[in-house]
Amino acid sequence: MRIRATVAAVSGALALSALAVPAAQADDSAASRADVAKVRQAAHAASARAAGKPYALNVSFSDFKIAKTVKAGTTNHVATTVTYTLTHGADVDIAARDFVTDPIIYRGSYTAPDNMLYGNKPAKCTATNATTATCKGTIDVYPGDHELRNTDAGTWRAAAEATAFNGQDPAGETFDITKVGYKGQSGLGSTLMQRFSKLTVDASPEPVKKGKPITVTGKLSRANWDRGTYNGYVEQPVNLQFRKNGSNTYTTVKTVKTNATGNLKTTVTAAQDGYFRFTFAGTTTTPSVNATGDFVDVR
Repeated sequence: MRIRATVAAVSGALALSALAVPAAQADDSAASRADVAKVRQAAHAASARAAGKPYALNVSFSDFKIAKTVKAGTTNHVATTVTYTLTHGADVDIAARDFVTDPIIYRGSYTAPDNMLYGNKPAKCTATNATTATCKGTIDVYPGDHELRNTDAGTWRAAAEATAFNGQDPAGETFDITKVGYKGQSGLGSTLMQRFSKLTVDASPEPVKKGKPITVTGKLSRANWDRGTYNGYVEQPVNLQFRKNGSNTYTTVKTVKTNATGNLKTTVTAAQDGYFRFTFAGTTTTPSVNATGDFVDVR
């Protein structure tokens, strides 16, 4: 199980040594997530002596592409594909078994993030010429494993990193970190991490006489990452829409606000057969959602 990557003030970077998740150029890489974390921490630590740091790896990242939004529920695993271009010096062997590169998204600052997410599997790179490669990886999210808190909803920044261990074994007695190359580059893009939303509707009575009132109820809820449940989204404007039978187009009838528990209730006058639904436009922290239309037979 992965652990939420929260940073303590004393770490200077992420204390990820407990994360048993591979981060490498190839699936059989000799480098582990903990190995990369050790190098990253040394590179980011402001108080580290020059003799205790990896050297600056001659690489850079560009053309970073990630989905505009990532929607996570309470238990579902969400994987988001990331692509980027890696440019490197002729002295950097990106095909080496112990060369590592990864996409990352983070909250807060890059060197001391509040939270950080990455991929289960390593990014894979394909050389386009002697010094450039296109790389593809994933950001994997497990809200059921407490990787997210409600305060994490919103904008996350993107980064990428590369580590060349050059045959150095971080677990070995002769490990020399100064012979390891590392480069991390932040501010490559951003994405919105959103709490998955649900919306229901029920129109009654069914059937109903023309000119009589129809009561339409429903509920807008969203993922609560702190509790692993869905809870009502309160005081939110939601549109009630109607689609007459035989049409493909919904028209807004009125706007209703959710109450203190996320519930919706309103009345309309029965005019013709058709479908009623609620629709929510979404917010920065919560995606838009439409309820499945409920048919009403007007007689």
